[in-house]
Amino acid sequence: MTAILTWNIQCGLGCDAVVDLARIARLAGAMGEADVICFQEVARNDPAYGGGADQVAELQKLFPEYEAFFGAGLDRQGERKARRQFGNLILSRLPVLQAFCHLLPHPAAAGIKHMQRQAIEVVVDTSAGPLRVMTTHLEYYSTAHRAEQIERLRALQAEVADNDAQPAKAAKSPYDPVPRPASLVLCGDMNVQPDEDEYRQLFAPPLLDAWRVARGSEPHPPSTGLFDRKQWAMGGHCRDYFAVTADVAARIAAVEMDAETDASDHQPLRLVLRD
Repeated sequence: MTAILTWNIQCGLGCDAVVDLARIARLAGAMGEADVICFQEVARNDPAYGGGADQVAELQKLFPEYEAFFGAGLDRQGERKARRQFGNLILSRLPVLQAFCHLLPHPAAAGIKHMQRQAIEVVVDTSAGPLRVMTTHLEYYSTAHRAEQIERLRALQAEVADNDAQPAKAAKSPYDPVPRPASLVLCGDMNVQPDEDEYRQLFAPPLLDAWRVARGSEPHPPSTGLFDRKQWAMGGHCRDYFAVTADVAARIAAVEMDAETDASDHQPLRLVLRD
């Protein structure tokens, strides 16, 4: 089995207004074994988030068996040469054959609140073969930005050549091929709801909604605003997903969500794949 967890951790800020990354680590582990962990909203050296801590370093200490891959959507000048960064983190205890950072479209949009967004991708060597895992956090305020970002994610999938025939080992030369298969798990806070146009844009072929594959017509669980009614007056609703290619969809054993924790304004989700 290969298990992947995704969670927008809001920089560790719980609904009790306490920042506690150790709590995040404990609750992530309580969901079950995870070979790859994808966190959105992770900050480094930014007083506006997490008290200015280097949350990548803190999470690496909390997950010592995992290798950390951080993608900064925002990378700004900080104090004492410490860059102020905000983005997405992937932790993997599987061998990572290669990694990619993708800045997503950020067109000019006067009068609309928005920020630069990013997706980070790793190719992990699983017992079933190489698998691409990508996580992102799409724009909340701008529909136009979100649509362009989804289109870029889909374009990234379209341009990937299936290199399954290549050996899963480190290359000696920059020109030596390393596996980057079409097989994909894309996860994160998409900031779209199941009845919106952007949902249909994202989950057009070749991408499938893992929840729908596993649960059929069962409604998506409320992954956002379940406990935090200050930010989310609308109450619980879904913004967090696993998008998978058809070959990965055929291997789904389970998709589940922790509906009990209030350690963030989002809930963690876990995908389990058969080998």
